[in-house]
Amino acid sequence: MKGDRIWTGHAKCETGEDCVKLKVKWDTGRITARVTGKSGLGFLVEDRQGHHKWLYMEGHSRAQHRYIHSTDFHSDTLPDHRVYEVSEGARLHFIKFETKYIEGCLDFVRGNLVGSREKMAGKVIKATGGGAYKYTKLLQEKLGLSVDKEDEMACLIKGCNFLLKNISDEAFVFQRHGNPEYKFQTADPNIFPYLLVNIGSGVSIMKVESEDAYERIGGTATGGGTFWGLGSLLTKAKGFDELLALAEKGDHRHIDMLVKDIYGGDYKTLGLPGHVIASSFGKAMTSHNESNTNAGARFSEADIARSLLFTISNDIGQIACLYAMMHKLNKVYFGGYFLRNHPLSMHTISFSINYWSRGQVQALFLRHEGYLGAIGAFLKGAEGDADKYSWLENYAGSSGLHTQIPTQVQGVSMDQLEIDRGDSAVTYCPLLAHPALYIPDTVDLTQDTEAREYWLRCFEEAAGKYESRAVSSQPISDTAKDRARKFKEKYVSRLQYLKIQPFAYGSLSVRSLLDTIEHYMREFDFPDPYLEQKQQENEKALRLLSKRLQWLDGLEWSPRQEALVTSVLAGNMFDWGAQEVAQLMENTDFGFYEARAKIQDLIQNIFSLNNSFCLLARPWLVDYLSQWMERLKGPPHKCAAIFVDNSGIDLVLGIIPFARELLQRGTEVILCANSAPALNDVTHVELVGVLKQVAEICGVIRRGLEEGRLVAMETGQGGPCLDLSRLDQSLAAALQEKVDLVVIEGMGRAVHTNLHAVFTCECLKMAVIKNRWLANRLGGDMFSVICKYEPVRVHQSPSLAEEGKKQDGLWLEAGHGHLDSVVVCFLIHKKKSLGLDSAFTSNLYQETGNNRI
Repeated sequence: MKGDRIWTGHAKCETGEDCVKLKVKWDTGRITARVTGKSGLGFLVEDRQGHHKWLYMEGHSRAQHRYIHSTDFHSDTLPDHRVYEVSEGARLHFIKFETKYIEGCLDFVRGNLVGSREKMAGKVIKATGGGAYKYTKLLQEKLGLSVDKEDEMACLIKGCNFLLKNISDEAFVFQRHGNPEYKFQTADPNIFPYLLVNIGSGVSIMKVESEDAYERIGGTATGGGTFWGLGSLLTKAKGFDELLALAEKGDHRHIDMLVKDIYGGDYKTLGLPGHVIASSFGKAMTSHNESNTNAGARFSEADIARSLLFTISNDIGQIACLYAMMHKLNKVYFGGYFLRNHPLSMHTISFSINYWSRGQVQALFLRHEGYLGAIGAFLKGAEGDADKYSWLENYAGSSGLHTQIPTQVQGVSMDQLEIDRGDSAVTYCPLLAHPALYIPDTVDLTQDTEAREYWLRCFEEAAGKYESRAVSSQPISDTAKDRARKFKEKYVSRLQYLKIQPFAYGSLSVRSLLDTIEHYMREFDFPDPYLEQKQQENEKALRLLSKRLQWLDGLEWSPRQEALVTSVLAGNMFDWGAQEVAQLMENTDFGFYEARAKIQDLIQNIFSLNNSFCLLARPWLVDYLSQWMERLKGPPHKCAAIFVDNSGIDLVLGIIPFARELLQRGTEVILCANSAPALNDVTHVELVGVLKQVAEICGVIRRGLEEGRLVAMETGQGGPCLDLSRLDQSLAAALQEKVDLVVIEGMGRAVHTNLHAVFTCECLKMAVIKNRWLANRLGGDMFSVICKYEPVRVHQSPSLAEEGKKQDGLWLEAGHGHLDSVVVCFLIHKKKSLGLDSAFTSNLYQETGNNRI
């Protein structure tokens, strides 16, 4: 269905009959559709630019969505006309390139992103850096905009604060000979105070104490410009990158005088190792006594470039270290065009900081250090608004560290960063025992080679399944096959790149790989490929709910508690995100769709109404069921927060009976669901719809909803895993106010992430291991069970927690000097498993005591 600004027509059902009439109107940032038809129908709208929007019929009179959302209220008497709005999100696009290409960039911007000069009259462009002054006239002539110059240091600091607070794995320690070389830092809820060292042509050192309190405390004229200038005089290198590449090949020991060159070894009295540089370029002192030929052979250009790089870097490192120690700061962040995440430069500065501070000061680098000023300029232009939203790096549209093939536009190499804006702000889960030490992921795949190789291969093998699912989710689209093919190509290419550079986007994990799938799906206009499937599974499960609840109510207390837990675990088996389970569900023996007639038999076999259900013989892989049941003999919890997983059987026959039991005990319940779609996981909007349907079946649920004792809240996330450092603020406030029990369900949320998360309240983690490789590595088999109850840990120390973890605007930044780069930021509205090491296995044996693993 094509749309311009207003379009009216009919959508066709699978039978070819008109099933819904609609009138679609595009307005700034949203689509409004007037529809007539049955609830439970979804339809696709394609605009004149080829962008797609799914609109889904709901029982609400007015609903705002970001991507696809689905509900079905089985209502035959709906109003003839209802208004549905699809709110669009926004995305920041940053593009970084050398300043010498600025004129070509502005021509591109003028031709593609701005209107006529008359339309742009009176509008302002934010600019920062020396280039904001140097290129003012050029900006005005090319774009017809007024130039609003922002203070460079203020923008750098704003940008740095923004990245540290919002972008996962932004900061890292570089260890050139370490394994891994990149050690990404936990996002600390309190990032202040710190030292920011910006290395451009010169060096500025700033002490940052809060969002608004900072000062320049020093600097040096010996910076990147010095390296480039002297390098141009001493070598034939034609540019900064060529000079760096030359330094990589050299050996500074040929030209630098070391301690051992003077003393024959270590100078132990002063604690100076023999390999430490005593005099930069020291061996060149006698070069005038040699023939020109011998001197040239002895001191190659590569050796000169390397020695020069070490001279500049060591000087910067020592000065920064002295300032940090003087101001009693232990975190020093380095940024600027000189570094550009260049390994040799980072190694030299890290070595210098560590040496002079005796390990007391940490040199930290930023993945996106080249974007600080542009981000700060954007924030200046959006003053007061940025904190109202959440911000998330878009893996599909961003360059990684050391991108092998940079993006090329009109022959210019450039890097890019894309950041998606969420609808509401996020914050740390207030129930985490030690937020500063929290790491969501159970395993860092950059460190575990075996697990990394397995999971990258596993996701690559599954790429075809994702492609097929995407195509089948949009049967009326003529472009679906082409878009799905491009999705697969891009995604597989990214996986191939991650095999070579696993640290390119921070700590590689199953969570980041799953998030990458979602980002690429949305990039190619497949925001919710499992929409219809989720609806069908919800309907089938709802038909069985009444009998299931009757059967549970007929059980004695003890077998009922066991049946409730095993029902959650059994429901969690139905996960389209698990490759081996998806294969089972697609064949005739385990199929929902090729053999729909068998689905009810399947569910009834698993959720037997005739006997007490037993998923697997106990004890399970991790089995705390007895401890959980013992706890239930005590006082009821005040409020339980349950982080739900899959739609359909998992939600309806697993989680809802479990939540119902808690309500009957006098416990309030918050059901926490994704804000945006991911695989077959239930979204918040879908959850609200399902609860209304359940309320027609179950009085306990109905009264819970009416009394406000049962509520659905969104997590602020849109992936199959759970990052408790990025919870929707409203949910976080509710958790802090009254929750004393956290329940986390599913392999993505309770195994791939949060298996070792420590809380200040009780916690129950339940999951079925639906991956044979992972189950075997843990000492179990396919469908092994983790049921981990954790009582409140009194006086839990940070050291123990640490051990457990083992378990429509335009902004431009232009530098003045030749060394500097340009970063352009476009704010464009858009439409909207784990590998565990032997140490972890050992910990599981210790945790479960006499229980079998």
